[in-house]
Amino acid sequence: MLWVLFGDLMKVLVVGNGGREHAIVWKLANDSCRPQIYCAPGNGGTAQHAKNVEIPTNDIERIVDWCEKNKPDLVIIGPEAPLCAGLTDLLESKDILVFGPNKKAAQLEGSKDFAKEIMKSAKIPTSEYQTFTNINLACDYIKSKKFPIVIKADGLAAGKGVTVAETFEQANRAIYDALEENVFGNAGSKVVIEDFLEGEEASILAMIDGENIVLLASSQDHKRIFEKDLGPNTGGMGAYSPASIVNKEVEKKVLNRVYKPLLEELKRRNILYKGILYAGLMIKEGEPYVVEFNCRFGDPETQAVLARWNGDIIPSIIATINGTLSSDLINWHEKSSACIVMVSGGYPGEYKKGYEIQNIKQANDVIDTIVFQAGTKVVQNKIITDGGRVLGITSVGEDLEDALSKAYISVETISYENAFYRNDIGHHELRRKKNGI
Repeated sequence: MLWVLFGDLMKVLVVGNGGREHAIVWKLANDSCRPQIYCAPGNGGTAQHAKNVEIPTNDIERIVDWCEKNKPDLVIIGPEAPLCAGLTDLLESKDILVFGPNKKAAQLEGSKDFAKEIMKSAKIPTSEYQTFTNINLACDYIKSKKFPIVIKADGLAAGKGVTVAETFEQANRAIYDALEENVFGNAGSKVVIEDFLEGEEASILAMIDGENIVLLASSQDHKRIFEKDLGPNTGGMGAYSPASIVNKEVEKKVLNRVYKPLLEELKRRNILYKGILYAGLMIKEGEPYVVEFNCRFGDPETQAVLARWNGDIIPSIIATINGTLSSDLINWHEKSSACIVMVSGGYPGEYKKGYEIQNIKQANDVIDTIVFQAGTKVVQNKIITDGGRVLGITSVGEDLEDALSKAYISVETISYENAFYRNDIGHHELRRKKNGI
């Protein structure tokens, strides 16, 4: 029993302040061992289940100092930036139990070029690519390519460093933005130019303990800001689980052609991977191709996936850290879930903050629904907007149509100035069901 291993009350710190972290905190709060939860820095939603600690996610030295003083039994790192900065390594050096890959392993997300080179070496199916630091060479390269083409900032850009260019002019502009205008700072000091992958997107997360791999429930994210998947990429406008395009055969291919060869290639390079690994996929005619890897729970996929997790999550996390992970630790509700993201008007570009959010309590009262907060904070007992992606309204239903119906009822209950959301989350899945595919 976990409460025997960790004493009378297990103490857990979750690092992050997004909707993903609210979902993780919510799931932890429902574990049978009822841990004492802290969240750094947290948001208005995490404060309902945890004590928020006012330390920014990028201030890893202060996080380590807090851990040394408060001695949590477990630290769960949510976002990519502290992972890539080496927070796991620092915590492990202090003998603190931590869930999240080390700095070397986190390069899979921290550098698009590194990830593509790993995939090439491991013969993982993905798109052709070239990496450039020179503007002229990059622009000459795209002259010989078919369009659309994908331009990616090499480093971390909060989900906004990717341009799917339909024309040479768009691609040229994306290259100049990164390499000349420094729109993405150091993250754009190199650009990775990839052939465009056709198909339908899907996400599969896995827990990895260094040797064992357990796939989590599939999901599908909606990256584009506007309906019909138009407009610029965002951090995610909604997600649902499961994604029927990821059938058992596709899952088997993803495990054997993506995760296993990747783990073997990392081990060959003496890189130990422990934690969550997210494969962003493009599925074409039943064949999976890797678009990207993320070294943590996705957002908003986490909200949809954790809503379907049946039972405790802490045992699988501890097993992942200890190298004893097995599939029997993880079970799923045989239902569907949907997450609708509400954003600030103007996102993913400029937007205003500080608007009071009305009726979150009433939205939470919709059956089988929880409002996961992301870009929020509490000011004078009021919840106000404090980011681009503000809320992730997540519902569970007998099928996707049922889950979406509940989620949109909840969405329409909430109001704040300049609120925006997509009305077509899950439309691919509903169309497949209607056509009997």
